[in-house]
Amino acid sequence: MIRMRAHARIRAAMAGRLTDRLDRVQRRRHWAGFPIAVIYKFADDQGSYLAALIAYYGFLSLFPLLLLLVTILGFVLDGDPQLQEQLLDSALAQFPVIGSQLRDNVQSLSGSGVGLAIGIVLTLYGCLGVAGAAQNAFNRAWAVPRNRRPNPIKARLRSLLLLPILSLGIIVTTGLAGLTTSASAYGADLGAAARILGVLLAVVANVGLFLVIFRVLTASEIPTRDLRVGAVVAGVGWQVVQVLGAYFVTSMLRGRNEAYGVFGLVLGLIAWIYLLALVLVLAAEVNVVAQRRLWPRALLTPFTDDVQLTAADQRAYTGYATSEGHKGFEVIDVDFGPRDPDP
Repeated sequence: MIRMRAHARIRAAMAGRLTDRLDRVQRRRHWAGFPIAVIYKFADDQGSYLAALIAYYGFLSLFPLLLLLVTILGFVLDGDPQLQEQLLDSALAQFPVIGSQLRDNVQSLSGSGVGLAIGIVLTLYGCLGVAGAAQNAFNRAWAVPRNRRPNPIKARLRSLLLLPILSLGIIVTTGLAGLTTSASAYGADLGAAARILGVLLAVVANVGLFLVIFRVLTASEIPTRDLRVGAVVAGVGWQVVQVLGAYFVTSMLRGRNEAYGVFGLVLGLIAWIYLLALVLVLAAEVNVVAQRRLWPRALLTPFTDDVQLTAADQRAYTGYATSEGHKGFEVIDVDFGPRDPDP
């Protein structure tokens, strides 16, 4: 028994020395300390839940968009056989779920005023929900006190301001991603140079789009120059996820059994939207960590109280506390006492 306890103490001491060595390395080197600080900030802010809320509203807005699309097609195709034939020959007819409905019922599609109104209202609700969830995520990341966040009316006006820009940007970037990824699947032959150019244009458009999103939905006291790094990270990450999503739809689901295609499409859409939301929240955290120099963090700070906090740790924890202020005359003081070692 004594020997076992001695071995356990030796292993604990070796693990402690290894942890201390890794901690010193990541504190001295920015390439290691900065990503760790971003991950810790993301975890402290419960970033996965913030991304899930954005993804929920994003998925909620998809089905009204499909209803709106079918209704508009009903108005456009009514009594025009040539347009109907062109639609059947387009890539849209190969898209799972809606593609089979168009192939089988394109002649019978008819526009409905009720369907158009319902589609517009529900789409607007979902898009406003996405923008509102993104505002909440950015405010949480930047530790904006609750009394300084936009009131519900102002927050929705900001979201309405963003909707036209966001819609146009998503159409452009998604179109470029689909063009470079799935053109060959539908008979088009793009050269390597055209594909690379398309990807670069899509990344540039993504970066500009996210810079606008961060500017509109982030607290006004944050300078625009401090949002550029996150915009680049989000632009590149968004393009990667879009390319993977376009490949999944055109290569993995195309030609599959309808039931399998529907099941795969729904799961794929949920995962795709969630990954896009994760990219957005992570990019916001990159902006915060870079602007407020919230690195290096103590390596074990998420796991134990027996740790020596760095200055970045103290700034981060102070921000978490002050962000819960509900009134301007509410006073929140943060102090750090002596360490409380784990038993």
